[in-house]
Amino acid sequence: MSSITNRHDILILFDVANGNPNGDPDAGNMPRIDPNTGKGIVSDVCLKRKVRNYVEMFPPTGSAENGNLFNILIRQGAVINKQIGKGLEEAKKVSPSSKEDQQRKVKEWLCRNFFDVRTFGGVLSTGDDVMKGSAHGQVRGPVQFTFGQSYHPITPLEITITRCAVTKEEDVGKERTMGRKHIVPYALYSAKCYISPVFADADRGTGFTEEDLDVFFRALTDMFTHDHSAARGEMTIRGIYDFEHVGTQHPNNAEQNKREARLGCCHAHKLFDGIQVKLREGRELPESYGDYDITCLWEEEALPTGVRLHLRHEQPIRTICPAL
Repeated sequence: MSSITNRHDILILFDVANGNPNGDPDAGNMPRIDPNTGKGIVSDVCLKRKVRNYVEMFPPTGSAENGNLFNILIRQGAVINKQIGKGLEEAKKVSPSSKEDQQRKVKEWLCRNFFDVRTFGGVLSTGDDVMKGSAHGQVRGPVQFTFGQSYHPITPLEITITRCAVTKEEDVGKERTMGRKHIVPYALYSAKCYISPVFADADRGTGFTEEDLDVFFRALTDMFTHDHSAARGEMTIRGIYDFEHVGTQHPNNAEQNKREARLGCCHAHKLFDGIQVKLREGRELPESYGDYDITCLWEEEALPTGVRLHLRHEQPIRTICPAL
């Protein structure tokens, strides 16, 4: 299966109710917050973690037509240098003609075996000396997230909890121990995601394919579905607005059309401005998703030439790949 050829600009809406969407370890695991505006923040790393977890739990069985696998490199308990070492062993089997060729083979092996490297890129120069200082040791992935930010200021609450059980036998009979957890009563967040085919090219990029793109959108749609916990009991995807650039040229001018689709046919911020999020009249602060009016202006106005809008959040839960 060939690498993706079209650019995608994606606006993601998600909310939290009585939970902590992304704790800050520098602040006692309180929800991340912008001190200047009071708005909540969710890091790009947090969002990538959700996608990785989903693909790790529900990978397509087998490999793709081009031999790609759907393993996850950055996961709990993984030893990155060990995997890089395996890539080096595989590279040595094909007897590369030069050190630079060997470095390229290591990168290709890691991209082919690990979905998250093909998708987000990674730093591969942490292992053997062969990769240190190599141009192939810094892989830039085609899919990149921004930080998520809430539309309105949040009011984190610190909730005191008690535990009736004890950890040590000598503590039996003592008073209950106390603990704390932090929650956001309610907040609606938005984050942006950009997918560039320039970094997906199999020769110069990671080899991110159309099948990988389908798996990514499935993970994005359902990334909170299997992530419920005491801290994140209610997190929901509310909108995935996928603006795909397809080119403006007649099919007879295929090369120029392909160039436009890779480059993009409209600035992303102009496309995102067509998704308006406002509080309903009479509301000062949101208490639920129903307090918002979400308006997609592109349903009433024509999209810029060469751009298609896919409402991924309205697509039913389904098996995108037959092997899923």
